Amino acid sequence: MELGDVDAERIQERVSRGRVDLDGHLCCWKASNGSDVWHFNLYDKYKVPRRPGNRDYGYTSSPLALEKWLIIEVGDNEGCLMAFDKRTGQLRWVSQSKSPAGHNGGPAPMLVEGVPCAAVQNHDGLLVVRLDRGQEGKTVATYPWETSFANNIASASVHQNYVLLTSSYNHHKIAKLQIRLDGAKKLWEREEASGVCTPLVFEGHVYWAWRNLVCLDFETGETKWRGGRIGDPGSCVATTDGRLIVWSDQGDLTLVDTVRRSPDRYRELASRKGLGRSDAWPHVVLCEGRLYCKDRSGRLICLGL
Repeated sequence: MELGDVDAERIQERVSRGRVDLDGHLCCWKASNGSDVWHFNLYDKYKVPRRPGNRDYGYTSSPLALEKWLIIEVGDNEGCLMAFDKRTGQLRWVSQSKSPAGHNGGPAPMLVEGVPCAAVQNHDGLLVVRLDRGQEGKTVATYPWETSFANNIASASVHQNYVLLTSSYNHHKIAKLQIRLDGAKKLWEREEASGVCTPLVFEGHVYWAWRNLVCLDFETGETKWRGGRIGDPGSCVATTDGRLIVWSDQGDLTLVDTVRRSPDRYRELASRKGLGRSDAWPHVVLCEGRLYCKDRSGRLICLGL
């Protein structure tokens, strides 16, 4: 990444002051040749304060690229969410909510009563905002869900007009919320939790990979089964033929049946151990018949399926 001499000097200054290098940089490059289009640093541009609590892990959530916008969880006193023009980096709108940013995977798109919206689990809990023209950033719903160290990790999981929230820190629970344009309603809450993996909703069931692979009924929250030995790092994706691909621990890859094929118990079909060199924190990706697995050290593995 070439940021230029001025940026290099600023980064070095931040390192010397004890700030994390490269934290908060928002950059756009041309995919054809990698040349710089625009970039800036969120801390420098908005003077974002430290998140409340004992720890601040910096910017961890991913941008949401949606139509002409890049939606970022900035957490500034101007707005929690900000939308920038993807081509120019110009600010287009800010959210009505001014909650601090959390530590999660980033905003997720959803439809609420036919209205395009975005949901994010920020420092204070769930925030859902409108994205329709003239209403951009207006708050639709909030739900309090503050965690230890402002550190939720697992993101809000969206399915239709429902959101799942889960934490293993001071909550250790999972809740299903129904979102309407006039707010959020809790439908159920269970003493089950994911510490890292964002829950996956597939064919009427909820799955996550954290210490075990866990399956819940999406309608009722009832635990259907759990199994496998998974460390804290873990993520999973569903395949069209009713299986789960799990990437976990120190680089373990596992194929497991979903409820479609195994309704009453955890059933492991195949596994390969130790593909990575360190913790499997990055989420596994399945795209056009190829599986992409990355570990904490940056080792990227591509497998043909």
